Amino acid sequence: MLSHTAIRSNVDRQFVPTRNVAPDPASKARDNSLGQCIQLMGAPMNYPRNTEIFGEDEPAEYVYKIVSGAVRTYRILSDGRRQIGGFYLPGDIFGLQFEDEHSFSAEAITETKVLVVKRSALTGLAGRDASVGKELFNLTSRELRRMQDRILLLVKSAQERVAGFLLEMAERACANNIVELPMSRQDIADYLGLTIETVSRTLTGLETVAAIEVPTSRRIVLRNRSALNRLNG
Repeated sequence: MLSHTAIRSNVDRQFVPTRNVAPDPASKARDNSLGQCIQLMGAPMNYPRNTEIFGEDEPAEYVYKIVSGAVRTYRILSDGRRQIGGFYLPGDIFGLQFEDEHSFSAEAITETKVLVVKRSALTGLAGRDASVGKELFNLTSRELRRMQDRILLLVKSAQERVAGFLLEMAERACANNIVELPMSRQDIADYLGLTIETVSRTLTGLETVAAIEVPTSRRIVLRNRSALNRLNG
């Protein structure tokens, strides 16, 4: 794991003072104000596959934006099981906390590059720039909704959970109905609160009814989105 000391050293060395990062109106069509500010202020950090980015209960000093790769957040339960809180893909921002410490750990799923910015710098800028403040609020609201959706997930059937997951991933990163999954079957199982056997069996069932096609373990072709929406409940 890259220590907080290493991250702090890199961020401080490349940190751009907030007075120099007012969003450029001409570039807003390419990126939102918050994303543009992180792009300008953030220090690049590279993480090999399965490397921890931050740990549960560590100080939440930084905010992260994925440039390439993918990240999972997780915690280890008292019985040793792993609970995955979320997946983050290129362009996603993660690490925002309501508290001063992280409630989950974060780990690179694949070779991953992120931009790291001080949380204090970002919140300070948000206090001076209404558009950044609004986007920061919207981002934290989406994270809260994601947590609420996970609670509702627990009352759904395995088929509904898997169908909903595929639709979620299709909405976030899909080209021509092809969903490329950076995460493993075990990751999906730990995210949905299922066993890996149940996930595999459910995917096979969805393929049997022609809702999806599974050419490889990491590629899913959505053949019938309407069917998936119906199965999602």
